Amino acid sequence: MKYLISKFIVLLLVLSLFIALPFPARAALCHTEKDRSICIVSIKRSAKNYWEYRASVRIDNGVSREIRPIEIYNCRDRVRVRKNGRTVPFETKGVGEWICSYF
Repeated sequence: MKYLISKFIVLLLVLSLFIALPFPARAALCHTEKDRSICIVSIKRSAKNYWEYRASVRIDNGVSREIRPIEIYNCRDRVRVRKNGRTVPFETKGVGEWICSYF
């Protein structure tokens, strides 16, 4: 009987530890500029070129919402490379400048 009670107590302790530990939260990193909200959905730094980030962003402009696919943000040349290979210079106070200054 004592053996059964001690097993039950150990089981309760293990379950209480499992319940007490918080799970990691994944919050989007957002930035508000004038009338639009820019949120990073996913971001990865290039291992080969440390000045490049692969990021997907969500831009909320009042009523419209735009989710850009993963693009390469080149912080050294201040350009973003779209999926089709076309390079676009960073906008003033835009997403690219925010990513490069934040990270």
